[in-house]
Amino acid sequence: MKKLINQPEAFVRESLAGMAAAHTGLIKVNFEPTFVYRADAPVKGKVAIISGGGSGHEPMHAGFVGMGMLDAACPGEVFTSPTPDQMLAAAQQVDGGAGIIYIVKNYSGDVMNFEMATELARSEGIRTLNIIIDDDVAVKDSLYTQGRRGVGTTVLAEKICGAAAEKSYDLQQIADLCKKVNLHGRSVGVALSSCTVPAKGTPTFALGDDEIELGIGIHGEPGRERVSMMSGDEITEVLWRSLFDDTAYCRTVREWDETKEEWQDVELLNKPLQKGDRLLAFVNSMGGTPISELYLVYRKLAELCQMEGLEIVRNLIGPYMTSLEMQGCSITLLKLDEEMLQLWDAPVKTASLRWGV
Repeated sequence: MKKLINQPEAFVRESLAGMAAAHTGLIKVNFEPTFVYRADAPVKGKVAIISGGGSGHEPMHAGFVGMGMLDAACPGEVFTSPTPDQMLAAAQQVDGGAGIIYIVKNYSGDVMNFEMATELARSEGIRTLNIIIDDDVAVKDSLYTQGRRGVGTTVLAEKICGAAAEKSYDLQQIADLCKKVNLHGRSVGVALSSCTVPAKGTPTFALGDDEIELGIGIHGEPGRERVSMMSGDEITEVLWRSLFDDTAYCRTVREWDETKEEWQDVELLNKPLQKGDRLLAFVNSMGGTPISELYLVYRKLAELCQMEGLEIVRNLIGPYMTSLEMQGCSITLLKLDEEMLQLWDAPVKTASLRWGV
């Protein structure tokens, strides 16, 4: 696999340095420990939104740092969780006195490290809460998770919660909102090819010329099944059916209880999609799929939603949560209420998502 890299071990650092040079005035990058943050941070009196995860999924998360979205992002090495010291340093940099929301994808390393970072931040007097995103309907458990993986809804939660922070929502209000977004979102993906981690230099997994993997994870984790190649419409219908037929999903997550100053187990329940729901439809490239193919998928998705009495009122189409150069796509359907719709429409200015400014 040919890649535009120098030394694999310098890939993340050099990429971030280029990003900072390209977006002077919008973001800054700190190294040792590594995090990306708003150039105007901290914003006094505003809840700061921080997320992070392994590199290789760009533009998530660093591309979403800016007004109306994230205050900071913590990138690990490729497909590797960032460390608690990165998360703590980011919190110290962007804390404006109103607290920190960590938006955490449900991968075991991310969950563990963000919990440690929360405890460290709170020990320094920084109010910090974690909200887990676990929206991937493909598999109940995977190689790197207990429960469903966190995928496309993460991007939508970062935008909606970032807008709420700009509107002066308080810490608990944003935590509750982020939880609501997660409970209203469902995602599923498909891989047409593997990806190649720079440090490894060979494909993460093997797919035959006539094979695809349904329900693939963003790190190349196995999905529901490996099947023969189908047409674009057929693939879209299979993905759509996984989302529409998904039943109520109940699970237990750990959240920080500020009154008891300890972690507590909280039961959460996703309700199935129903006729009449208004949706944000997110069709995402895994990195190697061109926008023209994503529009083909969206065309069929819109048709299927209409047939089932679901109304798409907003959409997002493009490479926003990738897996290096993997060919394939994911679909996220987020049920919107009026509050979430208004926050989605609110102005945003980041390297990779901007409107209204």
